[in-house]
Parts: sequence; structure tokens; C-alpha cells
Amino acid sequence: MVLLPLGRGLSLTEVGLVTSLQGFVVLALELPTGGLADTIGRRRVLLLAGVVGVAAMTTYLVADGPALFAAAFALQGVFRALDSGPLEAWYVDAALEADPRTRIEIGLSAQGTVLGVAIAGGALAGGGLVAWAPLPGVEALATPVLAALAVQILALVGVAALMAEPPPAGAAGGTWRAAAQTPRAVADGVSLLRRGRVLRALVAVELFWGFGMVAFETLTPVRLAEIVGDAEAAAEIAGPAGAAAWLASAAGAAITPWLGRRLGMARTAALLRVLQGVTVVGIGLFGGVLGVVTAYLACYVVHGAANPAHLTLLHRQVDGARRATVLSLNSMVAQPAGALGTIALTALADAASLSVAICVGAAVLAVAAPLYLPARRQERAEQVRRAPAHVPDLATTAATTSAPISDAEGVGSDARG
Repeated sequence: MVLLPLGRGLSLTEVGLVTSLQGFVVLALELPTGGLADTIGRRRVLLLAGVVGVAAMTTYLVADGPALFAAAFALQGVFRALDSGPLEAWYVDAALEADPRTRIEIGLSAQGTVLGVAIAGGALAGGGLVAWAPLPGVEALATPVLAALAVQILALVGVAALMAEPPPAGAAGGTWRAAAQTPRAVADGVSLLRRGRVLRALVAVELFWGFGMVAFETLTPVRLAEIVGDAEAAAEIAGPAGAAAWLASAAGAAITPWLGRRLGMARTAALLRVLQGVTVVGIGLFGGVLGVVTAYLACYVVHGAANPAHLTLLHRQVDGARRATVLSLNSMVAQPAGALGTIALTALADAASLSVAICVGAAVLAVAAPLYLPARRQERAEQVRRAPAHVPDLATTAATTSAPISDAEGVGSDARG
């Protein structure tokens, strides 16, 4: 997303400015679009997101100057805000409606696995398309964008054809009247956050997570460049490593249900926070390329496992009426946390060292673990509540109470008397 604007004449500063629009738009619209999905319906919002996504990719493909690229990234921000949460909320509600006892972590883990494989495949396919340049008259850097546009159109068709959803209760009076209830939905979501101790703790985890992710997402390529002494050589390593990392993330997501069954989901999530901190320390302290890449891949295994664990706990705190709003709240807090992490950790890397900055990010990831304790206490209380009460065997009880007292029992009784 950066190389094409550079190839079409934008300076690096201009690229930084236009790409930042996406983050600002997402931050501004994340919560309102979550409320919109809860009021007019998740399917409608996803269809709208698909249309905006196609428009964003088309604009990006034809852009030849800062203004059009800015428009493309702004539209991409709108798309990401609309697309964040509705599909997941729809799945959880549909699964729980079909079977209230369903283990939603299985579906959420499958989502993480598919997502990791898809991103890894997309990264490899994009690089292959650039190297192949199969379309005469189309610049090589634009071919992955064309492929992404085709996939975006297919996704829109898929939502329209496959996703079924009854209209929400508030949508009976029409779409516009339902949309007018969005501020109320947002207020309800914020009220849930204010009243729910467990929910507040889970959203706070996202603050630490967003800050700490900078250490492995942004600083790992810089760490590789520091080790090999050349930015281009580091990029050659980081590209395949990034694709492999998403495959590692997919593998991590696949093991979350197993971990949840063995340890409980809250304990699993807390343990994964600490383990991810340990792997990021490895990125900061290992001295060779092999060690750093190994730690990086291990970090993504943990990252992939942690996400469905966290989301499972989050979904337990809200019912269907405000599910997308709460998902948007959780996602929204990561945006400023990530921006703050980028500023703080890059400044620390300049002032102290890159290894120190990465280790500080690792510590921030790990110290979020205790924030899962309220969810753990709630989980244990729910297990106790669901445990079957002990019912004494009536036949055994009757036999015991009707049996004659033995001599020994009689002697004992006399002695106590």
C-alpha cells in the first residue's frame, strides 16, 4: 500500500500523510459504525462496507496524485470501520441462537486460522504478481491491487448471497428510523463499559496490547536491519518472515479451543499475554537473524492464539443487541494506544537502544495479564453455578438411618453420656 504511491511520484512525507488518514477515519467512525450495525442490521452494514471497499480500491488503483490517494485511504478507513465487528457479531448471535451452549471459541479460532492463512497467501501472491507482472500495460505494483479489487468484489457478492439475517427489532419502522437509534446504541455500549468491571478490564487489555504490538509489528524489521547492517537485506528477510508469521498465527489460533478446555479461557488469555511478552524479549535480545526470526514466529503463534481467547471472553460480557458496539469499543481503544506506542517506543529506541525499546514493549504486553483476573473469577463462579448439586442416594440414606446401633456405637454413646 506504500510502494505504489511512491512509484507514482509521491514523496515519503506525502505517503505518510495520506496513509495516516485511514487511521484517523477509523478512530472517528469505529464506535458509530458499531452502533449502526446493532440498529439497522449487520448484513446491511457489511454490504455497505463492501461497496465502500470496492470504491476505495478503485480509487487507489487509478490515483496519480496526493489528493486521490488521500481520498482512497480515507475511503479505506470508512471501509475498515464499517467492516470491523458486524460479521463476527452476526456469527456469535447466530451460533448462540442455534445452540445456547455452543462453544463460540471454536468458531472464533477457526476465523483466526483462516485469516492467518489468507493474509500469508495474499502476501506471497502479491509478491509473486509483482515479480511476474502478467498484465501488459499495467505497472507491476498495480497488479496486486487489481487482484485485491477482484477479491473485494467477490466478498461483496458472497455477503449478499450467503448471509441471512432477520431485521433487528428497531428496524421495523424502516432503515432510516433504525439508523436514528445509533447514538442510543453507542450510549448503551459505553454504559455497559462503565457498569461492567470485567468488560472494563478486557477493554483495558486492548490498550496494553495495542501499545505493545508496536514492538513486534513495527520494530522487528528495524531490529533485523540492525543485525544484518543493511535495510534492503533486512527487507528480503522480513518479507518471507512476515508471510510465515501469519501462518504461525493461524496455527496458534487453531490451538485456542484446546487450551481453553484444559486451562479455562481466562487463564489461557492471561498466560498468553505473559508468553507473548517473553517472545518479544527474544526479538529484542537474541543476537542473530535466526534467533530473532524464531522469536518473531513464536510471537505470532501466541498472538494468533491470544486473539480468539480474548474475543471469547469479550463476547461473554454482552448480549446480541449491543454486540457489534462493544466489539467496536474494544477495537477502537487499540488505535490511540498503537499511535502512542509508536511515538514512545521509537523515541526510546533513539534515546537508549532498539533492544531496550522492544523489551519495554514486551513488558507492557505482559503486565496486562492480571487484567484477566476479573474474567477468571467470573468464569469460576459460572462453573460452580453450572456444576450439578450433590444429591444423596436415598436408598443408602434410608438404610443407614434404619440400621441398629452397633455395640461399639452403644459403648461410645454410653461413655460420652
